[in-house]
Amino acid sequence: MIQQGQSLPQVSLSLRANGETKHLSNDELFKGKKVVLFAVPGAFTPTCSNSHLPGYVALADKLQAKGVDSIICVSVNDAFVMEAWGKSQNAEELLMLGDGDASFTKALGLDKDTGAFGGVRSQRYSMLVVDGVVEKLNLEVAGMFEVSDAQTMLEQL
Repeated sequence: MIQQGQSLPQVSLSLRANGETKHLSNDELFKGKKVVLFAVPGAFTPTCSNSHLPGYVALADKLQAKGVDSIICVSVNDAFVMEAWGKSQNAEELLMLGDGDASFTKALGLDKDTGAFGGVRSQRYSMLVVDGVVEKLNLEVAGMFEVSDAQTMLEQL
C-alpha cells in the first residue's frame, strides 16, 4: 500500500469533458501541483453521494484558498459515470476521474474486492499530493467515514 512520502504510480485516469474522453497521466495531473485527491467505493452510492463528494464540493473554495491547485475525485467507474455523477452533484470545481479497470487503485494498493456488489473497488480515502508525492494519507476503516472528509483535509492544509 502506498505510504506518505512515496510517489504516485504512473497510471492514467480518465476524464470525460466537452464530449470527449481524455486519459490523463500523473504528470498532467500532479507535476508541480498541490492536489487533494479523494477516492470513493462507487459513484452514486449512499455515503459517497450524500456526504463524501458534497463535502468537497462545499469546501472547494476554502481548499483552493489554501493553495490547492486541483481537487480530484476518483472511483472505479468509467469516465461517463463520473461525468454524470459530477453533474448531478454540481461538482464543476472538481476533476471527476474514472479508474475504469482499477489500475490506479490497484497500483496504490488501495483496492478491495466487494464481490457481487461491484467487484474490485477502491477503499475510501483522501490524500494530499504535492508534485506527485503523497504528503498526507487518510485511509478509512472499512464501512466508516471519519477521516477522508473535506473538513479533515482542510484542517490538514
